[in-house]
Amino acid sequence: MDQPIGVIDSGVGGLTVARELMRQLPKEQLIYLGDTLRCPYGPRPQEEVIRFTLEMVDFLMEKKIKMLVIACNTATAYTLERLQQQLEIPVIGVIEPGARAAIKVTQTKHIGVIGTEGTIQSKAYPIALHHISSELSIFDLACPKFVPLVESGAFSGMAAEQIVSETLAPIKQYTMLDTLILGCTHYPLLTETIKKVMGDRIEIIASGTETAREVSAIMSYQQINYEGERLPEHRFYTTGSPGLFEHIANQWMDYPVKYIEQIAIDQTRK
Repeated sequence: MDQPIGVIDSGVGGLTVARELMRQLPKEQLIYLGDTLRCPYGPRPQEEVIRFTLEMVDFLMEKKIKMLVIACNTATAYTLERLQQQLEIPVIGVIEPGARAAIKVTQTKHIGVIGTEGTIQSKAYPIALHHISSELSIFDLACPKFVPLVESGAFSGMAAEQIVSETLAPIKQYTMLDTLILGCTHYPLLTETIKKVMGDRIEIIASGTETAREVSAIMSYQQINYEGERLPEHRFYTTGSPGLFEHIANQWMDYPVKYIEQIAIDQTRK
């Protein structure tokens, strides 16, 4: 099926998912929309996150996408079930794939989850994890400073390490912890700093790889893969600064991101 996959995120963090989709599904075209102007979503009221997410979905549906990937954990927590019921295309979130990946690797059954205020308050990860296994001990922590850090392009360095170290101090006290879920798609851009702070004994889980595997499996099952030979031309949209988006994207992506369009989506939905 020669239609694109749509990916939405509150900002640049969803590029961590987009990169995995490109790697695992090299023939598929992606249309990415990052709402960088209104990022972060984590501190916002649930109703506002829902409205912003639906505005992004409306924009991508006009592009005739064949599948929607909600690459924002906060948006996934608040809108996944609703969008799965409303849309006639497959809708994939990032929480359940991340939860399954963590359960595969934990030996102590003590799992940490870090995320935005909205994701942590929703308890979406504990619910997903306990749905699979009731024997887990879960420690979650909101990290409100991480998304602004990533959106500014400051992934590493002493300042970033200090912020990460101070923020993660409460979760480091749990000595049985052996697995840490990065419950925000922005956080993988801080992976090296987080590893340095948490130590080598902690397995870091980012949901991008597992989400891409799930997308691939669902597309195969529903027979909506692109079977042609053309190389895809990915399209990127942002509600904020195209220059900053391009700078961050080209630090992270394997695919050169050159053509980025700034759009306005903060309009009343019909």
